[in-house]
Amino acid sequence: MKAWNIVAAVVGAIIRAAVAIAVVYLVYRGAVICYDYGYRIFTEPAISSGEGRAVTVAITEEMSPSDIGNLLENKGLIRDKNLFVLQYYLSEYRKDVKPGIFELSTSMTAEDMLKVMAEATEDETGQTEQ
Repeated sequence: MKAWNIVAAVVGAIIRAAVAIAVVYLVYRGAVICYDYGYRIFTEPAISSGEGRAVTVAITEEMSPSDIGNLLENKGLIRDKNLFVLQYYLSEYRKDVKPGIFELSTSMTAEDMLKVMAEATEDETGQTEQ
């Protein structure tokens, strides 16, 4: 009976150590992922350098930031729609983004795109211009 108690204590200690190591690893990986995502919010580069490729997008009044991010990702203007949503909410332009048709480029950052969408003005015919 004593041998069984010793084996059970050793196995229990090994299991507790393995669980502790797994928890530490998961916390570490989560922290690395969160740091990387947080860093990318403010430093995400444009898709391409130089002139880039011009893309026309239409933003409607009903579109949410998530919808805009999805559209920009599908058009190849951004890498990650979820990152764009965070950039949108942390941007100084978030309340100024207007619906319209915009000429954006793959050489623009998300902040640049938001600035273009915020600076649009309406002419006398009601059409949105950049």
